[in-house]
Amino acid sequence: MLKGKKIVLGVTGSIAAYKSAGLANLLVKSGAEVQVIMTKNATNIINPIAFETLTGKKCLTDTFDRNFEFSVEHVSLAKWADVFVVAPATANTIAKIANGIADDMLSTTFLACGCPKIVSPAMNTRMLENPVTQENIEKCRRFGISVIDCASGHLACGDDGKGKMPEPEEIREHIEFALCPKDFSGRRILVTAGPTRESVDPVRFLTNRSTGKMGFAVAKIAAMRGASVRLVSGPVSLRTPLFVERIDVESAAEMFDAVKENFEDSDIVVKAAAVADFRPKSVSAEKIKKTAGDSSIELERTCDILKFLGENKKSQFLCGFSMETHDLLENSRKKLERKNLDMVVANSLKVAGAGFGVDTNVVTLIGRDFEEELPILKKEEVAWKILDRILEKTAAE
Repeated sequence: MLKGKKIVLGVTGSIAAYKSAGLANLLVKSGAEVQVIMTKNATNIINPIAFETLTGKKCLTDTFDRNFEFSVEHVSLAKWADVFVVAPATANTIAKIANGIADDMLSTTFLACGCPKIVSPAMNTRMLENPVTQENIEKCRRFGISVIDCASGHLACGDDGKGKMPEPEEIREHIEFALCPKDFSGRRILVTAGPTRESVDPVRFLTNRSTGKMGFAVAKIAAMRGASVRLVSGPVSLRTPLFVERIDVESAAEMFDAVKENFEDSDIVVKAAAVADFRPKSVSAEKIKKTAGDSSIELERTCDILKFLGENKKSQFLCGFSMETHDLLENSRKKLERKNLDMVVANSLKVAGAGFGVDTNVVTLIGRDFEEELPILKKEEVAWKILDRILEKTAAE
């Protein structure tokens, strides 16, 4: 998503500046071209050589330094940038930005930039909560500057509270959001992800191998592209994607209730969860003790969520997933018809790079008038392809 993008990274004199080296490295690894601008105070915390080594570009600190590729006019760099992110941003720099003060290379270039701008505050909790700082932050937002909320935790000053700069991965996500086309703006998308758990007793449950990565990728990219996204997730250990409303559930029945409650308000449903087909007919209130001989668990069917949605949809676009171990296309086509879907994403557990727990997938997109076999891709790339096809089909309606 960031490949070929030109990013100006502003680094100011917060102790969190050491995290900015990790951010610069992450952005470069993502394929971006990164130009770092540091305030003079920031150079007392981390040496510019660190950024020059990571980015392959001279780190800029002086507005009038002529020993770099840009002309002395800061406007050249401002025109070059696709996005300008200041991370960390001190209270002092935020005050400058909010009030149009341009007295160093960073603030001068920031003021001249017409590209999307992002600020990630990092400071002592009391400085952050000071009404003056809060007013400056709100002023930045009113001017269209994205402000990333601080994380909470133990601060370098010894206090505990809000004021930490988020991890580089989260800041990268904000940058991706700023650069992403908003072609799903105004659309409401409901996504399901992860496994379900069906209790046997207070200790044991039945589940499957789903990690939720595919569904979370769809939710993330849909939100990046401007959709209003609700994500109904079974038990997983994944961070909620940026700007996604998450609803946590455990059992198939809980997932059915959450999906049913949000279905009517949705324009598009992407049902990527691996929902249990069966559950124990009775659940023991106490731990089942081990006894001599064999034991068995009587099972009953769970609610078929996808079937319910297909029978009750009105104008919604309904996309299901079909994971098979044999006769992939034939079984997936049957599922498309049987459950009244608009599209099914078919993949086989027997194909290398596909299935549960991995970061890639190999799928075939099947609709009533198309079939598209995709090569092995990262799951976020698969999510892009799924959403591209949904956009194409819903735009034609």
